[in-house]
Amino acid sequence: MSLLVMTKGFTLALSMIIPIGSQNSLLLNQGINRNHHVMTATLFVLYDVILMTLGIFGGSLILSSSDLLFTLLTWGGIAFLFSYGLMSFKAAYQGNTPNAVLSKEHKSAKIVILTSLIVTFLNPHAYIDTVMVIGSVGGQYSGDAKLYFLLGTILASMVWFSCLAFGAAKFSTQLSQPKVKRVIDSVIGIIMWAIAWSLFITWLNK
Repeated sequence: MSLLVMTKGFTLALSMIIPIGSQNSLLLNQGINRNHHVMTATLFVLYDVILMTLGIFGGSLILSSSDLLFTLLTWGGIAFLFSYGLMSFKAAYQGNTPNAVLSKEHKSAKIVILTSLIVTFLNPHAYIDTVMVIGSVGGQYSGDAKLYFLLGTILASMVWFSCLAFGAAKFSTQLSQPKVKRVIDSVIGIIMWAIAWSLFITWLNK
């Protein structure tokens, strides 16, 4: 029974984490540049642990019942995602220019930590996926089953972010080619703007 519950937590969390978002795009870029990518992956796992634990142990009820909090998170997320997408399109446009060298400069650990906090806690989808969706499912369990479900979600986060970080670093030579990087940046920009638009539509229909 415990293994089944853990597996459910693992598969649900993996389905929430894998679709490309702001966390994945940041980690992908850090891995390609081999710049604090292990630290970034570790931080994202830590943030997931905090958010998923909060959701599974009742935080999903608080978030879903507050219209003001929902509105603040939504518009903060729209502004963030639009800006992130704009920067991605700018990076794609400059992909084959001398300015592209600037994007390959290694960021300091402080900048990486600050950016990781921003892409996580100013992104409403992080709350929707981890606190509300995962939290509402995990909240249905009780006792040890709830802990096993949480453990499964944490394992999913660890597996995905570590694979993305080490995979991007391993294939950094291929992924950092100007044409490939331009495509990656363009896709990230499109996804960021698509998520921002979906948040706006959700807010209109609230």
